[in-house]
Amino acid sequence: MVLDYPAIGQRIRRLRKAQGLTQQTLAERAEQEPSNISHIERGATKLSLPTLISIANALGVTADELLCDSIAASGTVFQQEVVQLLADCSHAELKIITETMRALKDSLRRADQDR
Repeated sequence: MVLDYPAIGQRIRRLRKAQGLTQQTLAERAEQEPSNISHIERGATKLSLPTLISIANALGVTADELLCDSIAASGTVFQQEVVQLLADCSHAELKIITETMRALKDSLRRADQDR
C-alpha cells in the first residue's frame, strides 16, 4: 500500500485555510516547525504518525479525514465532504450539480463495465 502524501498535504492545506489558520499558527498548535508544515502541504516530505496525529488534533479533525485518499473504507469522509460542499448551494445550483453527478456516475459505471 502506498500513501498519497500530496493528497494528504492538500487536505491539510484545505482544512487549515478553511479555519483561517496560517502555516505558522498550525505549526504552533501542532508543535511543528512552519517549514515542516510547508513541506507536508506540498507533499514534499513523508510525515510520521505522531506528526499526522498532532496536525489532526491541531485542526480538530480525525486522522481518517486526512488519510481518506489512501484508505479504501473511508467513503463516509467523502460523503461528508460532499454534504459540506452542497450546504450553501441555491436550489438551481443543487439541481445542476445533481444532474451532473448523475451523468458522471452513469459514465463511470459504463466505463467500469467496458474494462
